[in-house]
Amino acid sequence: MPHRMHFGQDDLLRCRFAVSPLWETQEAVRTLKRPDRHGYHPRWLRRVAEASRGLDLHALWLLMPRRGHSPDFLGAPPIAPSARFDEEIAAVRTADPEAARDDMAKALACTPGAAESPKGRAMLADPAGAVRELADAMEAAWHALIEPDWPRLRALLEADVAFHSRRLAEVGLGGLLPELDRRLSWDAGTLTVEGRDEHVRHLAGQGLVLVPSVFTWPEVVSGFEPPWQPTLAYPVRGIGGLRDEPAAQTPDALVRLLGRGRATVLTALEEPATTTGLAHRLGLAPSSVSAHLAALRDAGLLLSRRYGHQVLYERTPLGIALAAGGGADTGAGAGADTRAGADTGAGVAQGPG
Repeated sequence: MPHRMHFGQDDLLRCRFAVSPLWETQEAVRTLKRPDRHGYHPRWLRRVAEASRGLDLHALWLLMPRRGHSPDFLGAPPIAPSARFDEEIAAVRTADPEAARDDMAKALACTPGAAESPKGRAMLADPAGAVRELADAMEAAWHALIEPDWPRLRALLEADVAFHSRRLAEVGLGGLLPELDRRLSWDAGTLTVEGRDEHVRHLAGQGLVLVPSVFTWPEVVSGFEPPWQPTLAYPVRGIGGLRDEPAAQTPDALVRLLGRGRATVLTALEEPATTTGLAHRLGLAPSSVSAHLAALRDAGLLLSRRYGHQVLYERTPLGIALAAGGGADTGAGAGADTRAGADTGAGVAQGPG
């Protein structure tokens, strides 16, 4: 059954993209609980196995039913295009306790017996304390699960935003939305999201926040009840690149032509990325990566463009041809969709709201 969002004229002017470290943290916690998502994040799961054992996620998991409502205040629509985690978790900590109690009660009702469990009863009896406990658990999860990889994850998410922003300029909102995921369709001002639960929302001038996500993969998550701004989280492009070790894939012929460092950087740029994101991914010093990027750009192999306070680099057609001709078995340019599991047929998760 579909989830339908009806757009008015003002809504078309108030759609925006955003990247949210809080959302990624929430979805990473959910992924640990969801074996059906594990196949999409095997390297990350191996890396965080020990760290996750030191986290107490029971309260968060109790509020993350397999189907149904998750508390909106725990993963609210991003407050800015690229907010910091400390800004987003501060907003969680200031949640109104009574509103949070209603939010938690709705989520607990989606799991049989959850509201009557000792933890469920404790959270409903002391919502202010529950907000503090949940915010502390989310912050601990951020530090253990997401923060070490955030430069690389953020670069991937921002590259997705940059790509789809260009597509928005080329094909308009009605053309863009179905491109975000095959389960989205647009007709006469209505966005339809395929799913198991029916839900209708008139955006009423609030517009829509579009959030690319690594850990939402492979699902589309839509929802949020008023007064929250309607939000759609969709699987980010290029997630397959997170599984690769680009340095190990650098073709020998390209190394002989450009040198090891520059060849490695050019090969790694299957998706646009920042200097910091590439340095973190490749295990190189940012100063070295910056020098390689400058040389490749001066040689006409890369383009650079500003996104907010950061600069993204991507291959030119010549750079794409060199990387592919050098033996990289991608055949992909900066805008190629390398998502794994895009045609899994997985259902839509009716997320927060």
